[in-house]
Amino acid sequence: MKYFLDSAKLDEIDLAYNTFGIDGVTTNPRHIQNSGKPFKVVLRDIAAWVAAHGLEGYETFPVSVEINPHLDKAADMIAEGRTISALSKNFVIKLPCTAEGITASRKLEKEGIRTNVTLVFSPSQALSAAKNGALFVSPFVAWKEEHGDDCSQYLNDIVSIYRQYDFKTEIIVAALRSAKQIVDAARMGADIVTCGLAVYQLGLEHPYTAKGLDIFRDAWDKTVTE
Repeated sequence: MKYFLDSAKLDEIDLAYNTFGIDGVTTNPRHIQNSGKPFKVVLRDIAAWVAAHGLEGYETFPVSVEINPHLDKAADMIAEGRTISALSKNFVIKLPCTAEGITASRKLEKEGIRTNVTLVFSPSQALSAAKNGALFVSPFVAWKEEHGDDCSQYLNDIVSIYRQYDFKTEIIVAALRSAKQIVDAARMGADIVTCGLAVYQLGLEHPYTAKGLDIFRDAWDKTVTE
């Protein structure tokens, strides 16, 4: 399974890469806003970071960049996708799972510009993304669970459909809020999870690890070492 990071902040990307071995980055307008920088500045910064680490190319370290969400025509989405893609070979264009978004994804993929179909909330939506050759599909979890939905069947259905028909689209389980959700996605056979840095950090914490360290440190302090 691959780990992607939900962030547009270079310090978080750097920490997650060095500590958790993230395999890519996903961004959306909220992440850009939280960075405190203009959209194009963020893209240039991330492109420079990728190059500095020798990770050029979406095959090596994909960075999903969402188009302007106000665009609702495929032609406009395609035009913006081309512009963003030209900034870095790592950039994958995030498009909404709408009829216009799917049309734009299909066209861009045929041009060799890779896409990530996002805001997916049902297996039928995920199927449309795969049928049209998207590189990634991003089914959301936390938003559904916050409204009382059980996501286990929904994710299992997507994974099962993709495996049954040998779709090449990779499944990014998105909008995760807990380490348990990461484990659930792994158990179901998803290709990728994406979440914020804090979720990965919490996944490393356990009270028994801390307790064990305290016990071992106490023993070390009472042991003659020479």
